[in-house]
Amino acid sequence: MEYPRAIPLALFALVMMITALSVFVMERGEDQRTDAMLIARAEAVSSALERRANANSSYLRAGAALFATLDEVPRSRFDRFVSELRLDADYRGAEGFGWAPVVRRSEFTAWSDARESENSLRTQIFPALAPGQPFAVPVTFLQPDTERNRRALGFDMYSETVRRQAMQEAFRDLRPTASGQVVLVQEGAAPEPGFLIYMPVVVREEAGPRLKGFIYSPFNAADFLGSALELEGASDFGVRFYDTMNGKEQLLASAGVEDGGAKKVRQEIRLANHRWVLEVYAPSTSALSTLSLLTLLFGLMVALLLMMVVRLLTQQAFEDDAAISWFAEQASIRNSLTRELNHRVKNTLANVLSIVALTRRRASSLDEFADGIDGRIRALSATHDLLTHSDWGTTPVRAVIEAELAPYARDSERMLNLNGPDSELAPNDALSLGLAIHELATNAAKYGALSVPGGRIDIRWQEMDGNTIQLDWAESGGPEVKQERTRGFGTDLIEKIVAHELGRPVDLRFDPEGVKCTMLVPLRQPTDFSLRARDAGEEKSPAS
Repeated sequence: MEYPRAIPLALFALVMMITALSVFVMERGEDQRTDAMLIARAEAVSSALERRANANSSYLRAGAALFATLDEVPRSRFDRFVSELRLDADYRGAEGFGWAPVVRRSEFTAWSDARESENSLRTQIFPALAPGQPFAVPVTFLQPDTERNRRALGFDMYSETVRRQAMQEAFRDLRPTASGQVVLVQEGAAPEPGFLIYMPVVVREEAGPRLKGFIYSPFNAADFLGSALELEGASDFGVRFYDTMNGKEQLLASAGVEDGGAKKVRQEIRLANHRWVLEVYAPSTSALSTLSLLTLLFGLMVALLLMMVVRLLTQQAFEDDAAISWFAEQASIRNSLTRELNHRVKNTLANVLSIVALTRRRASSLDEFADGIDGRIRALSATHDLLTHSDWGTTPVRAVIEAELAPYARDSERMLNLNGPDSELAPNDALSLGLAIHELATNAAKYGALSVPGGRIDIRWQEMDGNTIQLDWAESGGPEVKQERTRGFGTDLIEKIVAHELGRPVDLRFDPEGVKCTMLVPLRQPTDFSLRARDAGEEKSPAS
C-alpha cells in the first residue's frame, strides 16, 4: 500500500486554514466590537459636551433675565450674581462669565470713567471703532478676576468678525449662541483656539426689543473638551473636536491617542445654536488582538504536532512496507539458499563417494586407505574454507592453488612459482581444481619435485577466450619419472572425476624430467538468480 508523502503537509495546511479562518472571524468580531465601542464612546462624549454647554447656557439665560431688569449692571451686582452660582473654581469647562454692554461712540468716555471709579484703573476700549461701526461691545466684567482674564478687559468683541456674527445671530434668535473658532484675548501670545457663547440681554420696549449687551462665557477649546471627557473617565480612544463655521472644518481640540485614525466615528452635534463635529477614533495598530494571536500560535502548534505525528505514522507505514518486502525477499533468498545448498551438498557427497570408491579399490591396507581418504578430504575442506570466506561466491585461482600448496610453501629447499591473472572460479570448479592440485602436489611430494631438495614446480594459467582458463603444471629438478608404472588413484581422480566436473579433458603427462599437467577450467557466467552483490547494483551467483 502506498502512503502519499503529501498527507502531513496537506493536514498542516488544513489546520492552518481553519486557524486562519478562526483568526479572521475573531478579528472581524473585534472590529465590530471596536466599532460599537467607538459609537458608544462618541455618544457619551457628545452627551457630556452637550451637558457642559447646556449647563453654561442655563447660567447665561439666568444672567440675561436678571440683567434685563436692571437699568445699569454695576460690578458689585455682577460679582454677586456669579458668586451665587456657587461654581467655586469649576466653571464647567469655561474660562468664566463676562458682561459686555453695548457702548456707543458718544458713551466711550463715560464708560471709561465708570471703570476707573470701580477699579481705580482707567480702562480704554480697543481696538478703535472701524468706520461705519455703530457701537462697541467691550468686555466690562469677567470672572474669575485673574491676571489672565484682565487682559480681555476693554476689548471690543464687536470689532472681530467671528464674534460679531455670533452676537448678531444670538440677538436675532434670542438664545445662547456659540461663535466659531477664535483665539481668546486672554490667551496672550499663545495661539490656542477657543470659542465663546453669547446670550443677549434685551430690554422690551414699545418700539421693539433693545439690545442692552451680552452676558457670555469664553472657552478654551482644549479645556472644554477635557472637562467633558472627565465625565466619561479614562479611555484608550482618541477624540477630535472640530468647528464647522462657513462650511470648513477647523480642529479646535484633541485628546487621547494621537497615532490613530484607521477606525473612527464622526458625529455632528449642536451646542449653543452652533454646529460642531466630534470624531472618535481607535488607536491604529497592525498587530493582531491577544486572543487572535494566541489562537494563531495554538493553531500553529497543533498543526505542527499533527504534521509530525502523521509524518511519523506515514514514515512508519513506509518502514513497515519496506520491512515486509525485506522479509519476503529474505524468505525467497532462504528458499533459494536451501535449494542451492542441497545441490552443493549432493555434489560434494558425490565427490566424496567417488573418492572413497577409488581409494578403496587402490588401497592395499586399511592404513593406506585411511591416509588417502584423510588427505583428499582435507583438500576438499581447504577449498571449502576458501568458498566459505567468499560466501560461496567466485574464488581466485591463485587462492585455490596457494591453499593446496601451503604445506610445501614454507620449505626453502623447494621452489614454487605461480604466475597468472586474477581470474576467479565458480564454487564447484574451485572444488574440482583444488582436488586436482592436491593430487598433483601429493604425487610430487612422494615421487616428484617436492620429494628432493632443489625441486621446482611452475604453475601458470591464462584466460584463453574469456570463457576458459588454461592451467599448466610443470615439475622440474626432481627424480626421473619412471615410465613403467602402475596407474594410481590420483591419475584416475584427475583424469576422470576432475575432468568430468570441469567438463573439459585433462592432459596428464609423466615425462622423465617431471610430471606435466594441462587443465582447461571454465569461466562460468553468473546465472539469472543471484544471492550476492559484488559491486553496487551488480549481483552474481555461483554457477552450478
